[in-house]
Amino acid sequence: MADMDSSRTPIDTMDSEHFSPYRADGKLYGFVCVVTGATQPVGKAIVTELAAHGAACIYACSSLPDEPYAELAESVNAQYPNTKVIGYPYKITSEEDTLALIDDVLNSWGRLDVWTSSTGLLGPPSINSTSPRDLYNAFESNSMPAFFALKYAPAAMQKTTPKGSYPNAAPKDIPYGSIIIVTSVAGTYGGCWGPAFTMSSHAALGVMRSGVAVLKGTGVRINAITAGQIDVGVDLKGAGLEGGQFPPASLQNKEVQERVIGLERAGRPEEVGRVAGFLASGFSSYITGAELRVDGGASVMNPLTVPL
Repeated sequence: MADMDSSRTPIDTMDSEHFSPYRADGKLYGFVCVVTGATQPVGKAIVTELAAHGAACIYACSSLPDEPYAELAESVNAQYPNTKVIGYPYKITSEEDTLALIDDVLNSWGRLDVWTSSTGLLGPPSINSTSPRDLYNAFESNSMPAFFALKYAPAAMQKTTPKGSYPNAAPKDIPYGSIIIVTSVAGTYGGCWGPAFTMSSHAALGVMRSGVAVLKGTGVRINAITAGQIDVGVDLKGAGLEGGQFPPASLQNKEVQERVIGLERAGRPEEVGRVAGFLASGFSSYITGAELRVDGGASVMNPLTVPL
């Protein structure tokens, strides 16, 4: 950890009018953002939420070049034409590709404000079907992108810049930034899917928890969203189920959901997106190192205790 300097003035983002969440033009007005996993349901919801609140640019990232980036950009721009959505395929588990993305962001926009790591790999559902390679792949997919965000994004987020000449532009007069790790409640307890998913989700939360000390003095915050049952339109009959970000909501039928979830239903991607928007903005300016559970209350309902 860096040595404490009693003469250093702590960075207070509340001193900047450009960070105020009460701006009439949007709580994220002028922000430049990166969202990984952006073509998946939760990632799409996050991109839309950031655009809804005035972000100037959102890099919509995924690992595959044939993802529907143009379709996502067209959909978002139809509602929020002043937010530029850039489809950016890159290998999210690659250190070199991550650095290249950050260089692109700074060269093009001069600033970086929000990094949302919304990645995930379910992996096999049982220990017997889990190989060492499966476990390695799960750790690489579920925690490595968050690690790279923590290691490399803060230096870019500390860059200040005058107002640009693009739509929704705003100056950045003091260093600030928000790193948001979207993972699963499997990071806090077991049994959500398979062992590899649980272990690697715990590692993703470990990145967040270690990041608070790493980021001292930078003005950058780091938080996590742990999602429960989110209906992302996948069922048990879907091909490539092990490659999904969350276990399918259909694992629990309606009756089970009503019994074990406080709100008696699965969540929706946009309900995760709204929490990401909160953590990206000045509304959460004194929140770092937090795990916000978006699970409808399920984690505090289980196991259900039934009086005899």
